[in-house]
Amino acid sequence: MSLTRRSMLKRIIAGSAIALVPFGAFANWAEAAFKADSYKGVLAEIGSEGAVASDKIKLKAPEIAENGAVVPIQVSSTLENIESISLLVEKNPTPLTAQFKMFPGLKPDFKIRVRMGETSKVIAVVKADGKSYTAESEVKVTIGGCGG
Repeated sequence: MSLTRRSMLKRIIAGSAIALVPFGAFANWAEAAFKADSYKGVLAEIGSEGAVASDKIKLKAPEIAENGAVVPIQVSSTLENIESISLLVEKNPTPLTAQFKMFPGLKPDFKIRVRMGETSKVIAVVKADGKSYTAESEVKVTIGGCGG
């Protein structure tokens, strides 16, 4: 791929546009949700109280994790109009592990590695069309993990 004057100009303009956005705009994240210390507290902060289980969410996690420091998790969904996907580890000191804002055209399918301190439920919370749905999986941590 050769770099042309036109493609270089596009890159410069795109970079300049990002640089002009005030950094305060990037700070609008769910700080209270990430600092919540309970599963129910996180659900309240992200507006997902009363979430119902859905078979349209696929949560793939190992039944047994030999090392709690790197537990592979995969989440995908066939729900329409997904707004966000949150990943929680119920017994972690701060249960909200990751939150992904979804935009139209994005495929709701991702893999992530999380840290788990002990055996716990891993819960995916998907907000779609103003409603919240969940899928969960129990992961047994045998050694390692957060502080143990």
